[in-house]
Amino acid sequence: MKHVLTLIGNKATPLASAHIEKALAALPAPGKPDWLAPDSACDIPFEGDTAKAEAEVRAALAGIAVDLSAQPADGRKKRLLVADMDSTIIQQECIDELAAELGIKTQIAEITERAMRGEIEFEPALRERVGLLKGLPLDALEKVYRDRITETPGARALTGTMRVHGHACALVSGGFTFFTERVAHAVGFNTNQANRLIFVDGKLTGGVAEPILGREAKIAALVRLRDELGLAHEETLAVGDGANDLGMIGEAGLGVAFHAKPVVAEAADARIDHGDLTALLYLQGYRESEITEGRA
Repeated sequence: MKHVLTLIGNKATPLASAHIEKALAALPAPGKPDWLAPDSACDIPFEGDTAKAEAEVRAALAGIAVDLSAQPADGRKKRLLVADMDSTIIQQECIDELAAELGIKTQIAEITERAMRGEIEFEPALRERVGLLKGLPLDALEKVYRDRITETPGARALTGTMRVHGHACALVSGGFTFFTERVAHAVGFNTNQANRLIFVDGKLTGGVAEPILGREAKIAALVRLRDELGLAHEETLAVGDGANDLGMIGEAGLGVAFHAKPVVAEAADARIDHGDLTALLYLQGYRESEITEGRA
């Protein structure tokens, strides 16, 4: 079989035989289902056009909160992961949580949402939001990281599994190094990249170091790492949720929209709307027995 459809359940909607039966009925010339993890993930090989097959299975499972994606069966395991941080590897937008310390979260979150939807340009939106944080002390950033930032379920399993199999993981964010350095260390990324906030006398000046690292910087990071590792385009995986992730998602061999804004979900190779980050392992064909949070 040349192609494979992966069905992925979640805690609220475990994957069941009934879902598999609906998918089998919708697929052209399906093969035998292969359960990657009980109640969680199942591969179904098939022949035919991937886009058409995926659309037909989505229609058959309409209204059921399971994720699915069709792709070529060969080359599924990727050797480089490039991941966004905010609302992807962590469950928050760091800048919105910093704003909460000043009582202006609603004001800044509105700008963040518009930027992530692609309604306004990322770079000026970041400058505007950082400017509103002027005077915030360093210990407030420490407090936000300690008390407000939570990892997305499956994050450590994603990096741990890929790294134990010899693959590289990079955290590439339009956020701030204060957070990416800490998150990358905690979650298990090999490297991280983000914008640098400017402090004077232990307080934010309201400025951010230039140039702003946004959409183009994420693309450049993926290309640079791919070239440094001597990888083919098909051997790369990118994941994100916002409009500034669109470029790297499009550049990757497998671009994944994770609980993403509509503009991203529509453009990505695959979309995960319901599951956690272990879904990215199932998309690559990893079995439950291969998944680990340990580091190489």
